[in-house]
This record gives sequence, structure tokens and C-alpha cells, in this order.
Amino acid sequence: MRTLDSVFGIAGTALNSQLVRMNTTASNLANASTVAKTEGEAFRAKRPVFKALVKDEFTNAGFPYLGGVKVDQVIDDPTPIRSIYDPGNPSADEKGYVYLSNVNEMQEMVEMMAASRSYQNNVEVVNTARQLMMRTLDITKS
Repeated sequence: MRTLDSVFGIAGTALNSQLVRMNTTASNLANASTVAKTEGEAFRAKRPVFKALVKDEFTNAGFPYLGGVKVDQVIDDPTPIRSIYDPGNPSADEKGYVYLSNVNEMQEMVEMMAASRSYQNNVEVVNTARQLMMRTLDITKS
């Protein structure tokens, strides 16, 4: 039973990590067309950074499953912020420029699809482990 517990736990860490990935992507898409008065105020796309739980010292910080994954941090995408000349925009600076977010909507859609597929794959891992556990129980009943 310990190995099935590990399978469920490892898949659970992957599901949680992919949810963070999908949430950051959704936030990026929601802010894709925002503008700001300064480059510093412009929205920067967020990127989760994953860390594999491959060493025993990682497993005692709330992540008990060696072989799992966790979100180590969420960083700002380093892609430069673009500015456009739009003097009629209420968010324009004194020179007439507004600063756009650095979100690339096509890249975000690819990211969302990849996160969704990874999530679905881990759901299949959980379903397969559950089916194997049920078959094992059926065999022991006979």
C-alpha cells in the first residue's frame, strides 16, 4: 500500500503544480491588454518555477513524497515592456506614451494547453493507480 500511497502523493504534487501554472497563465491572459503610465507599473507576465523533490531534505517541508514536484517560486517574465505613443490615453505619461504588458497571448495559450495536458496526464496516473488498487482488492476477496 505504501507504493500506491506514493503514486497518489506524487501525482497530487504534480496536479497542484499544474494548477499554479494554469492560474498564472490565466492571470497573464487577463492582464494582456493592460496599459500603465510607467514601465515599472506595467504588468509583467508571471512564470512558475518548478523544483523536483529528489532529495530527502525536500520532503520534510510539507512535501512528503520523494519524486514529486513543487512550485519553488513565481518569477516575472524578463521580456522587455513595450511602449506605444498614445497621447489621448488617460494612462499616457507626459510624453504621450503608455506601457504595455509583456504578455504574449499566443505563448500563454501554448502554456495553458501544455499545463492542461500535464494535468490530464496526472489525473490518468491517479485513475490507473485507483483501478489497480481496486483490482487488487477484488483478487484478495476471491
